This record gives sequence, structure tokens and C-alpha cells, in this order.
Amino acid sequence: MSRRTFVAGNWKMNTRADAAVALAGAVRDGLPSDSRCEVALCPPSLYLHAVRQTLGDSPIGVGGQNLYPEADGAFTGEINAAMLVDVGCRYVILGHSERRQLMGETDQDVASKCRAALDAGLTPIVCIGETLEQREAEMTNSVVDSQIRGSLHGLSPEDAARIVLAYEPVWAIGTGRTATPEQAEAVHAFIRALLGELFGEAVANQIRIQYGGSVKPGNAAELLGQPNIDGALVGGASLKAEDFLGIIAAAPQS
Repeated sequence: MSRRTFVAGNWKMNTRADAAVALAGAVRDGLPSDSRCEVALCPPSLYLHAVRQTLGDSPIGVGGQNLYPEADGAFTGEINAAMLVDVGCRYVILGHSERRQLMGETDQDVASKCRAALDAGLTPIVCIGETLEQREAEMTNSVVDSQIRGSLHGLSPEDAARIVLAYEPVWAIGTGRTATPEQAEAVHAFIRALLGELFGEAVANQIRIQYGGSVKPGNAAELLGQPNIDGALVGGASLKAEDFLGIIAAAPQS
């Protein structure tokens, strides 16, 4: 089954207001009108509204980088799913390895956030991936299996069909090291088989699995050409419009 390629840019804690607007405008203006890729920009939350306004009626979507699972309440500094929808978001990144490692997020936390995102009509981009130590200990599949089972706990097959997964080996994020296309495809194929076990083969074949980890224009075509790699969650290269557009251009357009 054909899955539409999805390329999303995670700006992390980068840019300022003027730079965010300029970057969004450059991506908007540079995206070919006949591109078949689904494209999203995920700026810092303070700039979501400005980026959404800049994108106007272009097909590019906007996503948050995190959310808090409660609907409202005394949670100082947090942002909930309804607030993301309110400023025009379609997507939200959940469970990024930086939040798991630096902020102590658990699979249970990610599952709660995923439920809140789906209930609000957002598409969750759920991140999973192993550390270098885990890969060297040949634990990649067991780590990914545990993260998926925990982070998607409680979802029905209908729920699962609405999510996106992003496989991001932690050792390849921001390091310049990239999993080879063969390494990445092997894990993506394992993930799809696991999704089939959990939600049924039909749903597993619908779910898009992005690759993330030092994706650049120069390696994008080979990575995105793999049978089970359905797009990219792009970090550093998404901060330069030319590089981000180059990755989109390298993606399959069917």
C-alpha cells in the first residue's frame, strides 16, 4: 500500500520571532506546487501563531513540540492539546529522546499525551529509538519494542491508524552520524511487524514511520527510498530552508 511521504521539521529551542517567520516564509515559497509530500514545521511554542500566519493557505502544517495531557488546570508553564489546536496546529511531537533523557519522560507519560492529542484531533508524531550503548549491546529491537508497547498503550486500532511514528536512534541525533539505509530499514521493518502484531496488518500498513537522525539533502534520497521509511523528522537541517527543501525534493513523490 502506498503511504504518503511525510517530512517534518523540529526546530527545537532555536530561532527567534523574526527568524522563525523568515524561515517559514522561505519554506512556503520554496515548496514546489506539485510536491506530493506532506510537510510540517514544528517551531518553539511561542512562535506557533506567527509561523501559522506566515504559512497562510499553503499546504504546510504546523506542529507543537510537546503537550501536557490535562485539559486545563493549575499546571504553570504547560501547554495542552486544545491550545495547540487553537493556534492552528495539526501535529504534535511526543516522546522525543531529548524529553525522555533530559526531562525524564516515561512511556506512560507519552501514552497519556498521545491519548490527549488524539482526543483533540491532533496527529501525534511519537518518537522512539535506542542509545548507542543499547545498540552496541544488541538491544535495539527490545528497546524499540518496549517503547512502542508503552507509548501506544491503550490505543485501539482506529486510534493507531491516526498516529505517526518517528524512529530516531539517539546516537544519530545531532551527532552527524546517521544509521545506514540498511540499518534504518531493518528497524523500520521490525517496527511495522510489531505494529501488525498489536493493531493488525491493515493498520500497520497505514501507519507512517519517519526516520530521524542527521538527515540531510545528501542522504535523504537513499534513506527515504527504503520500503518501510515513510518520511523524516528533521532537526538541524530544518533550520535552513535550502536544506529542508532539499530533503523534501529527495523524497519519493508518489
